Amino acid sequence: MKALVLTRYGGPEVTELRDVPAPAPGPDDILVRVHAAGLNPVDFKIRDGKLKIVQGYQLPVVMGNEFAGVVEACGANVTAFAPGDRIYARVPKDRMGAFAELAVVPADHAALLPASLDFTTAAGVPLAGLTALQALRDELQLKPGSRVFIPGGAGGVGTFAIQLAKWLGAEVTTTASPRGRELVERLGADRVIDYTTQDFASEVRDMDGAFDLIGGETLEKCFAVVKPGATVVSVAGLPEPLTATKDLGRGPLLATLFWLASFGIRAKARRHGVTYRYLFMHPSGAELAELADLIAQKKLEPVIDRVFPFAAIADAIAYLESGRAKGKIVVRMVE
Repeated sequence: MKALVLTRYGGPEVTELRDVPAPAPGPDDILVRVHAAGLNPVDFKIRDGKLKIVQGYQLPVVMGNEFAGVVEACGANVTAFAPGDRIYARVPKDRMGAFAELAVVPADHAALLPASLDFTTAAGVPLAGLTALQALRDELQLKPGSRVFIPGGAGGVGTFAIQLAKWLGAEVTTTASPRGRELVERLGADRVIDYTTQDFASEVRDMDGAFDLIGGETLEKCFAVVKPGATVVSVAGLPEPLTATKDLGRGPLLATLFWLASFGIRAKARRHGVTYRYLFMHPSGAELAELADLIAQKKLEPVIDRVFPFAAIADAIAYLESGRAKGKIVVRMVE
């Protein structure tokens, strides 16, 4: 089968579209004919070697973290799916394998697609959708009347986050460029700060929580716009000890390393009386089923920026790295 293979850590030149043996499902797995796969910043961070301390891989390895397709075979213990089922999934963090014509995924990482959802659109949902859901519902515990700040609302995770925050009953403030304003307003944002002309730090106050998608200076400014005692969740900052134990299931060594790495940013949060949390989302078939229901009910709209053929996946990753996408980028294996 054709697959995008990571041969070593480095720049774009270390990935290669090549023929590799098809994977075989274990007893709790399903084998899926991949129709489309979603791209995410974690893909090029893995390629660059920036996540080696979090998750090392035995190279060469097939890349890719989310896909949609049709079940071809099921392991002996699998009862929830059957060959021919249309599914989507976020693959295990230690396995990857979505950028391929065939992929194997644990059955409890997958969910059935509603009839109204095509493979291309579905492929862009799992990682970003689960990240937004877990950040907003589990970590920030948004409820009706909550006020949340989501900088970078027009991006892949941001487009899900705005809609899910509204579904949870929250009032949403976000940032966007003039090009992204119409999109985030259509998705439900109550207030939009134009980051090209306005500094949100002087415009936003008394938020019940913030979900940072940008990192750096943006993350640090978030500490000043939330109420004392609130939490700022980030997917673009530095991992902290809870990331190691809760998100990755790892022991005290990694937690200590993350404690040291995040000491500065946690100290800045404490000075504002705020809790800092870095989220490394976890795969969940049950939560993907929830998202599928919301999509079927038209309460959640996946936003796809561009679709590339699988043969042009290098161009798709380059476009992802440019940071220009509004919504998700997808590669299509089956035309």
